Amino acid sequence: MKLSVIMPVYNEADTIAEILQRVAAVPIEKEIVLVDDCSKDGTSEILKQQGHIPNLRIISHKVNGGKGAAVQTALQEISGDIVIIQDADLEYNPDDYLRLVEPIVTGRTKVVYGVRHLGTQKWYMALGNKFLSLVTSLLYGIKVSDMETCYKTMAREVVQGMTLDCRRFDVEAEITAKVTRRGYSIIEVPISYNARHEQKKLSPLDGWPAIRALLKYRFIKI
Repeated sequence: MKLSVIMPVYNEADTIAEILQRVAAVPIEKEIVLVDDCSKDGTSEILKQQGHIPNLRIISHKVNGGKGAAVQTALQEISGDIVIIQDADLEYNPDDYLRLVEPIVTGRTKVVYGVRHLGTQKWYMALGNKFLSLVTSLLYGIKVSDMETCYKTMAREVVQGMTLDCRRFDVEAEITAKVTRRGYSIIEVPISYNARHEQKKLSPLDGWPAIRALLKYRFIKI
């Protein structure tokens, strides 16, 4: 099976070359569909130097649209059997890919979430993540430990035809809502995680749009 790695990128000049190397090193057939969301810090110039990365496709947004917009763009370009979302910093470890795709490859499920240990996060961020997971579980009648995880791994059929409306970090809630509303169950797999604190784009204020998205997609027709 071929893995499509979706990578939204915005102003990650300090980490983009290293994360691409780490993704490329994972021993699995894959493509990397990277969306440069109108970076202004030199990221775009660094990307021009990554021609040695195999099966890397770079799509550039002329206007910054947010993580959700970048994921939506990438979903329209994937060709793999399984898709995973990869942030462009170094919080997540691509070595976890093999464990994340295994339940899908063996037919146990169509959706796998990588569950983080949040001990390296600031306490209020960890609390917010746990609260959003609790709200998700209560609203959708499921048990999810880390709704906000970046490592959402899905069979292509799960995302085929899925249109994402959320433009920013609330896309995590939208994906979870639409996956669940479509009747797919989520298997959770522990992953390694090392939170960064410098140049962190996500803030506690992003929790409110996530709650709004969870409420919206729980009750509207999708």
